Amino acid sequence: MALIEIDEKCGLPIWVQIRNRIAYLIESGYYKPGDQLPTIRALASELEINYHTCNKAYATLETDGYIVTKRGRGTMVSDLHPGKSSDAADVIMDECIRRCQTLGMTLEEIGPRFAAALKRSKP
Repeated sequence: MALIEIDEKCGLPIWVQIRNRIAYLIESGYYKPGDQLPTIRALASELEINYHTCNKAYATLETDGYIVTKRGRGTMVSDLHPGKSSDAADVIMDECIRRCQTLGMTLEEIGPRFAAALKRSKP
């Protein structure tokens, strides 16, 4: 699965990098509702990382509504994932907020001008 690459120099934890990349692949339409994702073990093996790191990424994706795990059937893209919004600005705004929360930051902490622009773009 060359769709996910880990950047060791990046300041984000590996599980966050995986979570963000899979969320992007879902939001961009690469993965469609009902598509099956690799198992946690297969992804961990492919990326040569700890199983628990992938498990944490999948758990947050499931909590956020991107994926659903069905016992005995695997993990699939949810029919009602957050990225299904028809308004691209809403999707971008929601992703910015989610990334800020992941980093433990508020919009105001990432820069007053950027925060002001984001607030203006969403009613």
